[in-house]
Amino acid sequence: MAEAQGATAPEQTERKLRTQKVGRVASNKMDKTVVVTVDYVRRHPIYNKRITRTNRFVAHDPENTCNEGDLVRIEETRPLSKTKRWVVREILEKGIQI
Repeated sequence: MAEAQGATAPEQTERKLRTQKVGRVASNKMDKTVVVTVDYVRRHPIYNKRITRTNRFVAHDPENTCNEGDLVRIEETRPLSKTKRWVVREILEKGIQI
């Protein structure tokens, strides 16, 4: 009877993996925020030509470690501001410093 009233351990619900993307840092002029451009290639539905498209994501960079040109991995997260829904997880490759 005690088990039926909730004495058992709660079930562990598994969270879905969050979406991750890899892109280049286009701007780091804001404080703790970077703009990351992600390129992807699609085929045109009629002409079958390869078309490169670009999306820009605003990501949270808490330590201000990213510079322009860096290759980074971003991961979706809860809304941090009006436009920030991504967070920088790691820097894969440092950009060329001029």
